[in-house]
Order: sequence, then structure tokens, then C-alpha cells
Amino acid sequence: MVKNSNPKFIYGDSSLTDLAISDGDSLTSIAAERNTIEQLLAIGTALSDCLNLTELLDLILSKSREITCSDAGSVYLIDRSHGEPKLLFRAAQNDSLPNMSFQLATIPLNPESLAGYVATTGESLNIPDAYAIGDNMPYKFDRHFDREFAYRTVSVLVLPMQNRDGETIGVLQLIDRKLKADLQITPTNALSVTQPYSEWEQQIVRSLAAQAAISIERNHLLESIEELFAGFITASVQVIESRDPTTAGHSERVAKLSVRLSQEVNSIAAGVLANIHFSDRQLQEIRYAALLHDFGKISIPEAIVQKGKKLYPHQLAELSHRFNLLRRTWELASADRKVTYLLNPPIDLQHQAGDNCRHCGYLQQLDRELTAKLDRLQSYWELLNQLNQPDVVRTPEFAEKLETIVTDLQALARYTYRDLDGILQPLLTPIEIEQLLIPRGTLTAAERLVVESHVSHTYDFLRKIPWTKHLQSVPNIAHAHHEKLDGSGYPQGLTATEIPVQSQIMTIADIYDALTASDRPYKPRLPVDRSLAILYQEADLGKLDLHLLELFEQRQVYSVLS
Repeated sequence: MVKNSNPKFIYGDSSLTDLAISDGDSLTSIAAERNTIEQLLAIGTALSDCLNLTELLDLILSKSREITCSDAGSVYLIDRSHGEPKLLFRAAQNDSLPNMSFQLATIPLNPESLAGYVATTGESLNIPDAYAIGDNMPYKFDRHFDREFAYRTVSVLVLPMQNRDGETIGVLQLIDRKLKADLQITPTNALSVTQPYSEWEQQIVRSLAAQAAISIERNHLLESIEELFAGFITASVQVIESRDPTTAGHSERVAKLSVRLSQEVNSIAAGVLANIHFSDRQLQEIRYAALLHDFGKISIPEAIVQKGKKLYPHQLAELSHRFNLLRRTWELASADRKVTYLLNPPIDLQHQAGDNCRHCGYLQQLDRELTAKLDRLQSYWELLNQLNQPDVVRTPEFAEKLETIVTDLQALARYTYRDLDGILQPLLTPIEIEQLLIPRGTLTAAERLVVESHVSHTYDFLRKIPWTKHLQSVPNIAHAHHEKLDGSGYPQGLTATEIPVQSQIMTIADIYDALTASDRPYKPRLPVDRSLAILYQEADLGKLDLHLLELFEQRQVYSVLS
């Protein structure tokens, strides 16, 4: 058994050649060692290119086994994220048991196991026969696997994977160095077809383990950065939606629809869409763009973002106050006329007994006049409340008498009242009339421009983020999600060839969710078939991509929200 706590080996150093010559002074041996060095360099390049942790661990293990002609092996990573540190069993390979199923597991981080000993001490273990470990050693070999799978572990090489700071982050374990690569290990032949690991191999693999540790640490760092960024995006979406609770969940739903439709595009083998394919990174790019497509709304006044009716709540409250004030003014004026009349009635209008009393008739006439004025004012108030509802102007009932309604509003605008300072004011302002006559939705033309500016604000915000090269299109994708193929969209008025296909996908998802969402106060939720019909109308007008829309419907992409 060999322990080596700090072997001095750096591949590429002349010590490799010296060692090769000392083992056998032959050109063949030197060529073999140089070939190993070239393999290590190639492995280093492969490790640098691997970004997926699972793939990285499998690569580390397979290349280590390949160099040493090992039958099996495993990789453990130290987990310090929750409570007591522990070893995570993350990868396993076995040529003699190719159908062996691998399951994630944990073992205690203590020196009682081979991997635990190496992880806690930072020493390497080179064991010729795992069944011959002395009782005086702090570690023991667990034969549970051998018994369960009818295997025989003989030679074992266990090495720490240490980062640049010398901290152990994992353990690489190689099992059964074979005499020939194509041999299959069985309990009966294991002792005859395996051999101990050489010092040379220990040094080689330890160097590889150190390089692997750096790659793993880099991978962890990348994952941490991505998790941090994903958290930032989630927080950003929450900030947007907290300003407008009525649209909560919209960004996430648009992201789900956009990603699913993009995945369906990937599955097309023939036709116009067959030449379009999105990589995993591009799908992530689409998801991020969709999640953040409305972030610019954070710069839009909350009152506009949450405007559920044509008049703002404070406007309606102020109008109600004016109407009440005018009612009281008219009632007081009528009462004042009565008092003046009763204090000094005309001689010819003295009270007389019977039904034809002109005196009583005059007082009743004053009451009728007041009632008529108040009734008409009340009808105006009811009209205002009806007009305040979204899209009411477009209903058949109102469309037929729109001219009369406009005339009524103009007449109402001529009504005046005196404010608390005694200044004469119009009962209904021109701005309020404009708002009440909005034909569609709740926003005036000026307010709609403010809302539409959220796209530019989104772009200005997103382009300030230092995106990686795999995500650098996020700002442009989000910027174009309100563009239409015929150039009628905003904010840039792009046409079909100028709009990224990712944005065209997101546009369909965005419109669909806006139509079917049940959380909009200014419009009712539409059923799926009606929403699809509206989308097809847009496609027929040349505003949306018909092929993408047909795929959206045929593959029932919208089911991802159910």
C-alpha cells in the first residue's frame, strides 16, 4: 500500500521524461509517456469545454480510467451547503457491469471509508488489494457492492481533487487496473487479471484530478452565477408584477408558451419551419427574454399601469363630489326662491282654499322644476358611469346612439358649479369627455403611448446587463415583442425580415395570454377558440406568422398552462 500526500508532478515538466527513462531506457517507453502527456493536454481541453456538471464528472472518470486501464471508478463531491459536510456519490462507471444502475447517494465525511479518508486528509491511497487492508488502518473497505453485484475489487487508487488553494472539493476513485482493456472482471479471475497502480499512474491521475478539481470549481462557479442571475430575473419579475397585481403570472406564462412553441419548432422536419432550430442556450435566451419582456413597465406610472376604467378612481370621486355639490346648489337655490316668495308673496298669488290655489300651484311648480333638473342630472351621472366601463362605446347599444351621447356630453359640459372658492367651474372637463369616449380599452392616445414606451424602457434596461455570448440576444428579442410583420407594430415599426423569429414566437404567446388571462379588470377572459380566432385574424392581416400560429394550435402549445 502506498500513501502519497504531496507528489511533485506537473505534466509538461521534464520530470516525466526522466521518470520514463528510469523505468525503461527505451524509445518505446519515451514515446508512450509522451503520448500520455498529449492525452492529458487533450483531456484538459475537453474539461475546459464541458459546462454540464454531470457530463464533466463522467468525462473526468472515463478519461482517468482510460489512461490507467481501470475497470471501474467513481467520483465523490464534498457538499458543504447544508449542515454537516458530506460526500455526495455523483458518478460511477464499471466496464464489467455495464448495466449497473447509478443512484445519487451520500456518505459521511469521516476517515472510516476510503473516499472519506482521502477527503478529510488530502492524502492519496494506492491499495494493491482492497480485501487485504490491515486492521490497524483508520479506514475500511466496504464490500457491500461486491456482494450485491458479484464483483471483486482488488486494486484501488483514491485521489483527492483539490483546487488552486489546496482545498479538497472531491474524490476520484479508480478500481481494478486491468492487464488489458478488454478484460471482464469476475470474482474468480479478478486477482489474475488485475495489477496494482504504479507510482507513475498515481502521479498522472493526481495531476488530472487537480485539473478536474479546477474544472469542477469553475462549473460550480458558473452554476452559482446562473443561479444568481436566475434569482435576479425572478426578483425582477416579482417587482414588475407587484406594481400591477392584476397581471401577476403573465411573464411566467408568456415564458412557458414561448419556450414550448420554440421546442415544437425544433421538432419540425419539413416545411418552412424545418430550417429553424434552437439550442438549449437559445431556449434559455428565449425564456429570459420572455420573463423580462415587460420589465420596462416599472417606469410607467402605477396609475396608468393599473387603470381598469376610463376615469381614474380619483377622477370619478371628484366628479361625484361636483355632481353632489351641484345638486345641493340647485336644492338651496330652489329653497331660497320659496323662502323669498313666502316672505313677500305677490298680492295676486295669495293662498286660497280649494284645488285651484295659484299660491300652492306656484310652490309645486318650483318643486317640479327642481325634480326635473335633479332627474336629468342623475341620468347624466348614470350615463357617465356606463361610459366609464371599458369597450362600452363599441357595444351595439351605444354605437347606435353615439351621436346622441356626444350631444348629451356636450350639453353636460355646459353645466357649471361654484367651487369652494366661489369660482365658476365646468361640471365636466374636455379631458374627461375624451376619456369617456375612448372606443377601446381604458387608455387615451397619450396614455397608450406612455404604456407602449415600456418596450423601449425594457430594451434600455436589458442592454445595460453584461450578458454572456449565449444570452446576448435577450435585449433584441424582448425589444421586438410588440412588432408586427407588416410594420404596424411598435416601437421600431419593423417588418417581417427584421423581426427575430424568437420575438415572433413571443408575440403570439403574449397576445394569447393577454386574451385568455382571467386577471384583467378592463376586459373579460376569452375562451381558447375565440382567442385563437383573433390570432388567426391578425395572421390573415399579415401581422403574425401563420406557420408559427398553426403550429401553436396544432400542437396545443397552450396546454402548457393547464
